[in-house]
Amino acid sequence: MVRLLKDETLVATWTNFLEEYCKSDIETMALSYPETKSIYVDYEDIDKYDTKLSEGLINQPYKFIFNAEQAVEEIDTAMEGKLQIHFRVENLPDIQHILIRNLRSEHAGKLIAIEGVVKKDTKISPTLKVGAFQCQKCGAIIKIEQEGEIQQDPPECYENQGGCGRGSTFKLATDYSTFINRQKIQVQESLETLRGSEQPQKITVYMVDDIVGKIFPGDRVRINGILHNLQRRKGTTMLTTFDFTIDALSIEIKESAYEEIDITEEDEKEIQKASKDPDIYNKMQQSIAPIIYGMEIEKEALLLQLFGGISNDFEDGTKIRGDIHILLVGDPGTAKSQLLKYMHGLAPRSILASGSASTKAGLTAAVTKDDFSEGQWVLEAGALVLANDGLACIDEFDKMSDEDRGSMHQAMEQQEISIAKAGINTTLKSKTSILAAANPKHGRFDEFIPLHEQFNMLPTLLSRFDLIFTTMDNQTKDAELSSHIMRTHKGSEIAKNISECEKSEYTKKQRDALMEHIKPIFTPEFLRKYVAYAKRKIFPVMTDEAYELIQKYYIDFRSTSEESIPFTPRQLDGFVRIAEASARVRLSNTATIEDAKRAISLVDQYLKRVGVDRETGRFDIDLIETGRSHSQQKRMKTITDIIATLCESSEGGAGIEDIIHEAEIKGSDSEKTREAIKHLRDNREIFELTNERYKINV
Repeated sequence: MVRLLKDETLVATWTNFLEEYCKSDIETMALSYPETKSIYVDYEDIDKYDTKLSEGLINQPYKFIFNAEQAVEEIDTAMEGKLQIHFRVENLPDIQHILIRNLRSEHAGKLIAIEGVVKKDTKISPTLKVGAFQCQKCGAIIKIEQEGEIQQDPPECYENQGGCGRGSTFKLATDYSTFINRQKIQVQESLETLRGSEQPQKITVYMVDDIVGKIFPGDRVRINGILHNLQRRKGTTMLTTFDFTIDALSIEIKESAYEEIDITEEDEKEIQKASKDPDIYNKMQQSIAPIIYGMEIEKEALLLQLFGGISNDFEDGTKIRGDIHILLVGDPGTAKSQLLKYMHGLAPRSILASGSASTKAGLTAAVTKDDFSEGQWVLEAGALVLANDGLACIDEFDKMSDEDRGSMHQAMEQQEISIAKAGINTTLKSKTSILAAANPKHGRFDEFIPLHEQFNMLPTLLSRFDLIFTTMDNQTKDAELSSHIMRTHKGSEIAKNISECEKSEYTKKQRDALMEHIKPIFTPEFLRKYVAYAKRKIFPVMTDEAYELIQKYYIDFRSTSEESIPFTPRQLDGFVRIAEASARVRLSNTATIEDAKRAISLVDQYLKRVGVDRETGRFDIDLIETGRSHSQQKRMKTITDIIATLCESSEGGAGIEDIIHEAEIKGSDSEKTREAIKHLRDNREIFELTNERYKINV
């Protein structure tokens, strides 16, 4: 950076501006100095006062900001001494808002604004601002203002600072030096600005003094700052290539959800008009992945997941999430991955990850060392943090290790991720809806085997999902499915033929007739804006009738069995979330009894598929919550009691035939008894001595 000199004319102009627009702000800041060291100015005020001043600020920001800070120091604030403050500008015009991927060399040296999500940050470190160096010949203290990242020693012992005037060696005297707090962050493009397979671009941002420590990985920010080129180096050799970096002038944390999605007045009129359509649910459901045949119930659930419920924070610190988690499990080739990919492209904020290629750090957060960290530990946000307030699509969920999936328990329910490593103790937000897909361990899904036994997945993690749907290869629909697929392929072939062949024998009318069945009623772009508008503006409140219907259903369902437990309060929270999402679809701030019925219908479908105890034919949420039905748990308890009793009369343990005999007396057939013994042994609740003789593991 070129050393800046004071421009008296420019200082006078800034002084007049500050006296007119900012005098009270400066006086207020002076009262809290040095805790507060910045004066924030709206760019529009500068432009209104003097367009030459605002243009100069954009094109020569270092010069104009330096002189503005000189002007602030000369403002009379009734404080002793001059104020060492920072002049920070906010609310830059739209023309200065530039996408990270669109930054070019012509923008270097200009004042710009970028938007994105904080990917990682370093710890706050003191950085040398004015170095005090002691001459090793005469002992004089020579002060040198530091620029850049390399320490600059005095070339000689300056006489005008009381030195001997000779060349010398110098030692940094830290007690007499001036330091400033410094922090480096990496900002990544927001997910909602990307399309298709675009990879998010990143940029490094430097922050100093009183704006450090204000933002964390996962925060969505607007950075107003000066773009400049940072020369790369290879060892001690300086290269001819440079990287873009930004010196942050001010930071605006974006609190409003989905404000990155631009919704015009015309868009809002279309959204409001669509919301009044009595067939809005069917039209929206048909607009989700129309290329995928059938799966109406799953698509309805995915539609409601897009809108989500209302997050609640209570005075005692308790939080109830509003995001809906959905798991798709079942046979390979049933379009689970296609659904995830489609939802990733449809959701206003989304991230797509593969369980087989994801790690705990990649999904949640990590503390790492890399070139960015300059040898320090840095905190890096993972997929769930980056998708905060959005949708995280995780394919091959069953391929993740137990440790990786275990890290997601807190992320899914409490919607935060705690980090305690390398001296970094913090909590990051992960208010993210999760859409996951998994395949059975043995290839095909078996509806008669408990869900957790078919996947490499803990029951405690399964219980975090609000809805679980099985997708099975159904031969009864082969004719309709094959017709759907073949029509789609032929329509695509004709479209390609028309576009590529000089004299095609096919017409657009033929193409349109074949492709009509996969044409969405609402375009993905419109749906994206509709969802963003709803999440930004609509916060439903349930009617008393809706509450009473859900409560009655919950109580009646639990009372259907004296033994099994069909529901827990966790499912009750899920009912409310789904009903609120249903109200948001039609842009209603009231969740009615119809929304409650829709929630009940979806949960009912979910439980019929994966929550039925095949022995009793009843719903039993224990199958999902614990991996065992209530009847299985009761049988396990009976078997352990039998083994304990038999072991009292035999030191050699309880024999398998004796156990089966006693179990048959109590109503359990031999096959189920052997199955229970295997479960108990695998879970180490009992252990086998020899020759199928067992003891309780204490």
